[in-house]
Amino acid sequence: MLRLILLILISASSAIAESVVIGMDKEKVGITATFDGSQILLFGAVKRDKPAPLGNIQVIVTIAGPSEPISVHRKSKVFGIWMNTDTVEVDAAPSFYAVATSSDFSSTINDTEDLRYKVSIPRAIRSVGAPMNVLDAALFSDAVIRIRSDQGLYQLLENTVDIDEQTLFQTSIEMPADISDGDYTARILLTRGGNVIDEFTTIIDVRKVGLERFLFNMSRENPLAYGLMSIAIAIFAGWAASLLFRFFRTT
Repeated sequence: MLRLILLILISASSAIAESVVIGMDKEKVGITATFDGSQILLFGAVKRDKPAPLGNIQVIVTIAGPSEPISVHRKSKVFGIWMNTDTVEVDAAPSFYAVATSSDFSSTINDTEDLRYKVSIPRAIRSVGAPMNVLDAALFSDAVIRIRSDQGLYQLLENTVDIDEQTLFQTSIEMPADISDGDYTARILLTRGGNVIDEFTTIIDVRKVGLERFLFNMSRENPLAYGLMSIAIAIFAGWAASLLFRFFRTT
């Protein structure tokens, strides 16, 4: 029995004829007061231990920010007043999500593999349950996608991964200025005939740095001191502005 298991494992490992090796121009992104976005360049190669099978290989690159629950409200008019009438809790939605493909999305990965690996933007959002009175709960997830797509936080970038000689590939993904900090997961998937044949995952560290990080940490770890400091800065700024105004009036 043990010999049979070993033979199965050996045959399974030898069946992996193609794998991905990648690199990035940056593995850390620092958010400062003047941060206006960042471009991530991802490049790599397909490693083979035997001649490539028939059919072109395709590449998918995704970058996902930290996922968090989000409450989505629907407003309706009640007695002439706009009010929140329905609310659905989306269990997990990435703060940023970009998908770059070497071809049209539908021809790069089939629906079964998309469901398994959660590659497309709708599949990257998890919404398990909704109130019984909400019959169109899927529209709430669609609203998250629409709003964040308009903000540049969700991106579908078809035909943007360049493949050279079915071996080398590269792409670049723009991250907007209003991204949140945290660990961003970058995935590269190799597909052939719509099926995933290899996957590689790495982390991009996105963090506030300098004074911004100090203030951010203080607001989370010591909110009382942060509030008092904010009040003191506001009082000082008001006093300084008043003093400057009186100075220019008398001159």
